[in-house]
Amino acid sequence: MRENYNEPPSSEITPKELYMNRRRFLAAAAGAGALALTGTQIADLLSTPLFGATGEKLQAAKSPLSTSEKLTPYKDVTTYNNFYELGTDKESPSKLAGGFHPLPWTVEIDGLVSKPQKLDYDALRKLAPLEERIYRLRCVEGWSMVIPWIGYPLKALLNKVEPASKAKFVAFTSVLRPNQLPGQQRGTLNWPYKEGLRLDEAMNPLTLLTLGLYGEVLPNQNGAPVRIVVPWKYGFKSAKSIVRITLTDKMPPTSWNEYSAREYGFYSNVNPNVSHPRWSQAKERRIGELFRRDTLMFNGYGEYVASMYEGMDLKKSY
Repeated sequence: MRENYNEPPSSEITPKELYMNRRRFLAAAAGAGALALTGTQIADLLSTPLFGATGEKLQAAKSPLSTSEKLTPYKDVTTYNNFYELGTDKESPSKLAGGFHPLPWTVEIDGLVSKPQKLDYDALRKLAPLEERIYRLRCVEGWSMVIPWIGYPLKALLNKVEPASKAKFVAFTSVLRPNQLPGQQRGTLNWPYKEGLRLDEAMNPLTLLTLGLYGEVLPNQNGAPVRIVVPWKYGFKSAKSIVRITLTDKMPPTSWNEYSAREYGFYSNVNPNVSHPRWSQAKERRIGELFRRDTLMFNGYGEYVASMYEGMDLKKSY
């Protein structure tokens, strides 16, 4: 996967599990302040790897829905993150992810369904064949990445629970663990994080129930152990560390819309013709590139999704 960009010789690369545990140790040491860690505590810290830091492989078929664009380097994908549960700046999630222990994990699927389910992580992994999909993901702040995600269409999970005819929306609830996620100890958002899609958006073949990236399980800071990736919507629509999926007949509340409805609409499609109240959406900067590029309508996925919004005023339904 890395032939698209230059890498140093393997002999010069620090093993990923050592690199991640070193970051974990430094973050914990900083958090301890004047309190000294004992030798046993240090040994425990370094010997317990982060989820996703041990290089556990996920076997996945290549998807024809992938873009052929140059991949964003793994280091950038895993150290430049939006995950407010761990911190509001881009570096905090990778530095503070060591205190989050995502396994065991259960996702409950309920609401307007014929067959509600409660599935553990292993059941989620085995529910459908895994695919590798190289998607562009653009953030509302104007930066973007190209990431090889691993997962399967969310519709495979939704079909399993058999949505009722009255179901129109899908609500996602992320984990609430303030003792493990320091960002939740602040009132930045109304925790737990909530997100939502229209049912047809959730059933679109592009919407990915995501379990990994770069051929491996998701690192903590990227939304372990299960998240959603919706490539034609702004990055914050991609709910992370999901514990509940609820089908409903009403548009569900979403965290960013609750925070500022004027700035963050429910739909959140990538639309260069609609400016955010504080900046233009017409340009974006791909991480690793110096210059900005034009933002594409629906992030370039219009052929797959534009028909869902026919007749809508996307400047009002933003």
